[in-house]
Amino acid sequence: MTHLTAGTARTFAMHGVTFTSFAAGASGSRSLAAWRADFAPGTPGHTHTMDREEILYIVDGALAVEIDDERFTARPGDAVLVPAGAAFRISNDGDETAQAWVTTTLGMSARMNGSGDRITPPWAQ
Repeated sequence: MTHLTAGTARTFAMHGVTFTSFAAGASGSRSLAAWRADFAPGTPGHTHTMDREEILYIVDGALAVEIDDERFTARPGDAVLVPAGAAFRISNDGDETAQAWVTTTLGMSARMNGSGDRITPPWAQ
């Protein structure tokens, strides 16, 4: 499938974030995963470490980003490169929904810092 529409996208929810999956193995992608992430107002982030790099492009709102020891606010038009293996946390501290477009390679998995739980998000498979 080459035309990926909002009507055919799969939607998932985790930790207060809605993930709308456009490109994944289920939609015919062979190497990339891409989705829109909608962060509800006041959504606290959960620190995790991914086994693949990930790029976020901020579409709307402001997101508080932590990558290892670096902390900053990402705003519309900003891109965030999260290296594989970095401790990563992203939160919406604001009163409005924030939105990012996210891309990684298929098969990405993450470990939740603290619990060590492994997550294989379906939107990245």
